[in-house]
Amino acid sequence: MTSLTDYKQFFEIALENSCSTSPPAALYQPIYYLLNLGGKRLRPILTLMAADIFGNNHRKAIDAALAVEIFHNFTLMHDDIMDSAPLRRGSATVHNKWNTNTAILSGDAMMILAYQALESYKDPLFRKLNSLFSKTAIEVCKGQQYDLDFETQLEVTQGDYLEMVRLKTAVLIGCSLKMGALIGGANQADSKNLYDFGVLLGIAFQIQDDYLDAYANSESFGKQLSGDIIENKKTILYHQAMENGSSKEKTTLRNWFSTEVKEKNVSKKINAVKSLFDKTGASDASKALVIKYTQAAFEKLDILDISDNNKIIFKTFGTNLMERKF
Repeated sequence: MTSLTDYKQFFEIALENSCSTSPPAALYQPIYYLLNLGGKRLRPILTLMAADIFGNNHRKAIDAALAVEIFHNFTLMHDDIMDSAPLRRGSATVHNKWNTNTAILSGDAMMILAYQALESYKDPLFRKLNSLFSKTAIEVCKGQQYDLDFETQLEVTQGDYLEMVRLKTAVLIGCSLKMGALIGGANQADSKNLYDFGVLLGIAFQIQDDYLDAYANSESFGKQLSGDIIENKKTILYHQAMENGSSKEKTTLRNWFSTEVKEKNVSKKINAVKSLFDKTGASDASKALVIKYTQAAFEKLDILDISDNNKIIFKTFGTNLMERKF
């Protein structure tokens, strides 16, 4: 199986079959709802791809693929609560459709379900997968805490921000690939290099997400546009503007991000901040960083002990992520 569409279809069927319909409905219906809102499914697809490329057996990796996707959606459910986000993938977030307590409890259950998915593997593979998954899970939590901390900190360096991105987003993509590689029987060196490829690709993915949050088409983006600006998130656009802007532009930008703007002035804030992003060249600089990290990821592929055709499959996947519009 080499088609990304085939991998996604195979995973969607498995995901549908894995969703619990047992009582209590109030616990499982929100889980089913969120998991079936769609999404790119890039993490489980990468797990299946890696298992195929190293072991020619994507079916063996389906439970690991379920684990990473269920865990990812658990983080989204709780992240939406923390951000008071109204939309996820174009639909109401779980805490808006039900309530906050339901979203917390259903999210907790999702995390447990993710770990349970790995129980189908036997030792020593199970120990390797579980150890990697646990390490990744706590790193994601650290990244989320940094993200929350940065909203109220006046000074956050670009290095701090990129480390937060690595933890919150990129390590789970690296984990997804490494899990597939381990299941496929890859050696230690190839498993690490594939993990590093995933982390670099994950950073590029998040930088692109930062850019799209401000500049995407609202109809295709699927969540609140310019939400990062509204929530004072100092994304890569903010850091590039602070690095390249004039003293006056930096002061103006810092002022916009240091105060809460009343609802009637939200549009004014968004327009003013985006104007500063454009004037300082932050938008173009951020797009250039997407290319930089994607190319760095591709360099990790060059040293993998796999065929050129398989390297092309991974590169095509990365290129498609870099060029996405939503």
